[in-house]
Amino acid sequence: MKPRVQEVVIDCADPAGVARFWGALLGTGWGSVDAGWATVDAGPLFIAFQRVPEPKQSPKNRVHLDLEVESLTEAVTQAVELGATRLAQPADEDGTHFVVMADPESNEFCFVADPDGTWTATQRAATASRRD
Repeated sequence: MKPRVQEVVIDCADPAGVARFWGALLGTGWGSVDAGWATVDAGPLFIAFQRVPEPKQSPKNRVHLDLEVESLTEAVTQAVELGATRLAQPADEDGTHFVVMADPESNEFCFVADPDGTWTATQRAATASRRD
């Protein structure tokens, strides 16, 4: 399976507030997954809002792509061969769901594995529960 864009992630201070805005603007459902993450169902993909501590003027990306892949190992290997850099080990407890990468110009993106569809189902449930 080739990678597909799962979601576009926007770093922000107030995930629910920003998701509420985008949900209203797009006329679609939005919801909080937890205190640090909110999402808008912008089908065929999601726009997600992730709380980060640093302000916008920092050099960190405010927007990054999450690319869903079947195998994190294979995706990371191919990306590194193409010039990407692995920025962090998987952050999940079991080390299997996502890896933070950077393209050749240091733009961040993540490879995400969702083999059983749990993450997609969680986001759909969150967005179905709210509509402002």
